[in-house]
Amino acid sequence: MRVLAFAALLTLTGCATLSGDAATPNRYLAKGAFDARDHLAPPPAKGSPEAEKDRQIFRVTRALEGTPRWSLAQADNAEENILDGFSCALGFTPTKASNPKLAAMLLRVSGDVRSAVAGPKMKYRRPRPYFSEPGNICIKRSASLAMSPDYPSGHSTWGWTVGLILAEAAPDRAEAILARARGFGESRVVCGVHNASSVEAGKRNAENLFAALWASDAFKADLAGVRAELDTARAKATPPDPARCTAQANLIGAPLL
Repeated sequence: MRVLAFAALLTLTGCATLSGDAATPNRYLAKGAFDARDHLAPPPAKGSPEAEKDRQIFRVTRALEGTPRWSLAQADNAEENILDGFSCALGFTPTKASNPKLAAMLLRVSGDVRSAVAGPKMKYRRPRPYFSEPGNICIKRSASLAMSPDYPSGHSTWGWTVGLILAEAAPDRAEAILARARGFGESRVVCGVHNASSVEAGKRNAENLFAALWASDAFKADLAGVRAELDTARAKATPPDPARCTAQANLIGAPLL
């Protein structure tokens, strides 16, 4: 996953200062406060009906190559562009300039997400589907991709975590936001870089992490600030292109999995 790339991008662009204690300036949860390995069940066993379902979904979704849904999966691969990805769901496009508190909050929570993803990945070490099944994937195969295990999906964990934060900050847009978060995870199946069950595990991983984050006073304080900031920015912003948003909604309207 490339949450690190997103974090680096925000650092370079100069995010706002975060609230919270100095003991954990790069994340909300103290070390040991949440271990995702204790909350996430193992991936489907090899040869199980669930594993066979994953295999069939991978094969069926190879037919999406070259379609608009494939193109969206390629765009969703760039985790650092996630705010633009949620623009239609939010009704405007957040930027560092218009929403520095949001950018800062996502920078900080990316540290918690990285930890929540790395633990289970290294525990289960599930191979990605394209190692054992024929078919193209939507991005270039690389050593770094190959070295990152399949379960859980880091993109799915990241997308759902961001989606849950945005849904809390903009509750009137929650349905559209969570639909986009689902689509963000499903893009990994379309792309062929994750099994469907690994994407679902990413969703559960995000939900478990999000529940744990509420124990952080800094998280709650920052979320309140983000909510007020979003309200102000949305009132001033120009809505995104309606044609683009309609096309995107049609692509992710019905659950893929």
